[in-house]
Amino acid sequence: MDSAPVPLGDDSAQAAQALRVAFFAMATLAELRESDTESHLLRVQRYVCVLADKLKSHPAFAPTLTPGYIDLLCASVPMYDMGTVGIPDRILLKPGRLAPEELAIMRTHTTLGFDALVRAEKTLGQTSPLLVIAKEITLSHQEKWDGNGYPQGLAGTKIPLSARILAVADVYDALISNKVYKQGVEHEAAVQVIFSERASHFDPDVVDAFIEVSPEFAAIAQKYADTDADMQKKIEYLANAIAENAEM
Repeated sequence: MDSAPVPLGDDSAQAAQALRVAFFAMATLAELRESDTESHLLRVQRYVCVLADKLKSHPAFAPTLTPGYIDLLCASVPMYDMGTVGIPDRILLKPGRLAPEELAIMRTHTTLGFDALVRAEKTLGQTSPLLVIAKEITLSHQEKWDGNGYPQGLAGTKIPLSARILAVADVYDALISNKVYKQGVEHEAAVQVIFSERASHFDPDVVDAFIEVSPEFAAIAQKYADTDADMQKKIEYLANAIAENAEM
């Protein structure tokens, strides 16, 4: 969802636009620490927009998924993984399986991001609908429909709708994306993985919508695919981070 030009005389619109740019800039820094790129954020943001647009006609979701809500949801997406800035490189960039104690630390990225937004609200003495959604997705995007997610072990519709939509988009992109240490899977294989976790990891209604719009996901993935230059940056960042840790 590309941003429309903002009239120079509209101060409130300019402020809102500036906030969205700042959101994206801060989120890009978080992705850099994971040796990832802004292309990942663009893909996930657009997946979420497509899914929300598909779900807005569903009777159960129509009251929530108004045009204004969808716009705010799409704008808040880049912030969902901001808590990773608080995870040590030795864990965040580890190529192999995490040990149980490392996994416990990694999982705190949800609460770290949420707590940072809460502290910012208290410090500034104000909030906004955009920040409400940002807090939801930051805290709850790792929850699972069956209650086996984290950090709160929420289940079913107790998980915010925003986070249930983002969860599908996030996992799809993780599956299809090439990492320094692993090759992504083909689109069809990613679709099968997500369908296999319908009503366990994911909201079944969100999965059903995903299946219908999956060709649009494939198109987004292709349009905003990481380039060879992006992959080289990932390799260099990971190599530098490993070298720095070895020297400590």
